[in-house]
Amino acid sequence: MRLSDATVVIRPRITWEAMDLGVLMSQRHRRLLMTSWAIVTLPTFAVLSLLLWDSPSLAVFIFWWLKPAFERLPLYILSQTLFGETPTLKQALRQWPQLLKPQLLASLTWRRLSLSRSFVMPVVQLEGLSGIARQQRLHVLLQRNAGAAQWLTIIGVHLESALWIGLMVLFYLLLPQQIELDWNWQTLIAAANHDWRWLEHLTNAFYALVLVVWEPIYVACGFSLYLNRRTVLEAWDIELVFRRMRQRLNNGVLGLLLAVCLVLPNAPSVWAAEADTGPNAPRLLNQPLTSQASRDNIKALLEQPPFKNRESVTRYRFGDDPAAQAKETKPGEAPPWLKTLLGWLDGQHLDGLAKLIEVLLWGIVIAAFGWLLWRYREFLQAFVSRRPRLPAKPQRTLPQQAFGLDLNRDTLPDDIAASAEQLWPTQPRAALSLLYRGLLSHLLHDFDLTLKPADTESQVLARIEHLQRPELLTFSRHLTTHWQNMAYGHRVPAAHLQQELCEGWRALFGHGATR
Repeated sequence: MRLSDATVVIRPRITWEAMDLGVLMSQRHRRLLMTSWAIVTLPTFAVLSLLLWDSPSLAVFIFWWLKPAFERLPLYILSQTLFGETPTLKQALRQWPQLLKPQLLASLTWRRLSLSRSFVMPVVQLEGLSGIARQQRLHVLLQRNAGAAQWLTIIGVHLESALWIGLMVLFYLLLPQQIELDWNWQTLIAAANHDWRWLEHLTNAFYALVLVVWEPIYVACGFSLYLNRRTVLEAWDIELVFRRMRQRLNNGVLGLLLAVCLVLPNAPSVWAAEADTGPNAPRLLNQPLTSQASRDNIKALLEQPPFKNRESVTRYRFGDDPAAQAKETKPGEAPPWLKTLLGWLDGQHLDGLAKLIEVLLWGIVIAAFGWLLWRYREFLQAFVSRRPRLPAKPQRTLPQQAFGLDLNRDTLPDDIAASAEQLWPTQPRAALSLLYRGLLSHLLHDFDLTLKPADTESQVLARIEHLQRPELLTFSRHLTTHWQNMAYGHRVPAAHLQQELCEGWRALFGHGATR
């Protein structure tokens, strides 16, 4: 990585300015970023839609969940273009399968819902870190700019939703007027729930198109935040300044070599003069302070206070020695315990006490308010009782007839099954009518089933299904079938069926007319 080849200005920026840089980077290479994203994602979306044609919501959910795998391709393109090595579309697509290998499972499972995904993704893909090294690196990076990365994700979610809804509204507005008159929203929704799965897949396709435009920008903004954080941590801007200085100095090397060549003829005399100034020169060896003496003096100084304080203790003590502290206290100086107390009474150590006092005060206020409510409860009840009351909900009137049959209990005999057995030989229609009227009466009065005068037999059976009583539903279907055969087809049930209906009645309702 050569910082001097960077295509952007390397300098510390504030977080929002860094994200603006990401937007500009995505705009500069938008054709390559959007084309590569579309080539990778749209076929994947089409395959998911075909495999999960009956579950459009599951298809778009899986497509949304795979976004971290797709985001590695635009990050690779941006990292290459940053240093002037812009890959071609073919090179980028050929590189994408290799980009999926490092830590793909982690990116699609426990790291999938991380709000800082765009900011920390370069740590795995560009730096190649994993395990403890990755955790330490993230601990350093997330000390700053983590909040901006999280806000970038939150804003991106809302922007995706807004663009998705906008495309659906635009599609509806572009419909011809005649189709718009024939297709209202209710018919569209009803059709989508039954046969028109293509409509749901079409709305999902709008989401895939939104990601073609937005996802490269999202990745670029996260990448620019990452670059800005590394610029601050590693002082890239200062390093670039020193490199420019070294380059300017290298330009003067030629002149320096020329000057050296001019000085070389006089070099022997200079070397001879320097021979008398070496470390073994006689004038240095005859000095009164030798190197060994200086080392001894330095060692002696280091063995004395304040560098070393030796102390011999011949008694047991715990913690600090009170006697030594008393000796160290000067006359007129505050004792150590008073200094400690004053240190705790400064503003930095009173936050916990202030919170406790605040909680106590709020507790007192709430308790006083509750006591006032209890103390004047009678007055409040008298005041509240003056409020107008809502009229009582009218009770539902039960219908007395259905299908032309009287459902009043007073018109039914005490033992319906026995009365039906007496009527079978001579009046089979009256027997079936009696059993069916009794069934409707029980449903109306005992099971609180809603019956309307215009209901048909099939509608009554549909309401009985909601009661979730299998025995009642089986008997009702059996009785309704014979009643319809008698009422509309004049077909009398066989003798064993007549007895079976009466026994079924007794098994469900007993002998009386009321349950």
